[in-house]
Parts: sequence; C-alpha cells; structure tokens
Amino acid sequence: MNIPSDLKYTKDHEWIKINGNIATVGITDFAQGELGDIVYVEVETLNETLGREEVFGTVEAVKTVSDLFLPLSGEIIEFNPALEDEPEKVNSDPYGDGWMVKIRIDDPSEIEALLSAGDYKELIGA
Repeated sequence: MNIPSDLKYTKDHEWIKINGNIATVGITDFAQGELGDIVYVEVETLNETLGREEVFGTVEAVKTVSDLFLPLSGEIIEFNPALEDEPEKVNSDPYGDGWMVKIRIDDPSEIEALLSAGDYKELIGA
C-alpha cells in the first residue's frame, strides 16, 4: 500500500499536498482500493468556499457512491479536468494524475489537525 510520507491525510481517506496557501486534494490508495473501479467523479462546488469537512463532491464506483469531504476550509479553485474523461486515473495514479481538486486555504491552522503518514497508516492498520 502506497502512503507517501510528504502528504497529509484525513480520517475520511483523503490526501492533501500543501504548497503555500494552495492544497491539492485526492483520495488515498487505500480508499480507491476499497471503492473498486471508479467510473465517475463529480465536483459541482468549483469556485465555492466551503468549510472543513463539508461535502465538495462525490466519487462513483461500480458498486457505490461516496461523498468527498473537504479536508480544509477554503475556496475550490480547480477541478482536475482529466477526470471528466478518465475517472479511472483515481485508481491507477491516486497521488498523481488522479488528484481531484485544488483549494485556496482559508485557515492554515487547520493543517495541524490533519494526519501524518504514520498516523494514517495506524488508522488503516497498514
């Protein structure tokens, strides 16, 4: 199982890459494995400002639909356009081409509440 040490994580199985006041968000390798083949990613909150843990979209797999929760408060400034035609990128490259959204962080202090790679490994029993 791939859990990059340079990322932050949530208990909802999302990863966050912080670059200044911009955070890139996706779902973890563990999450995509649990969901199975992803067939659709929907984000209708582009250019909206949401609070931490609010639903920003959904990911649809063959057998289930799951909500996506925003790990940090902020404005959703970009949706990964590649996922419109190739949602399976979330399965094949969850930490690279399978990223979902970029947000402009409103409250940098919320970063402290995110999990480290070690904490996330412990959470999923890896």
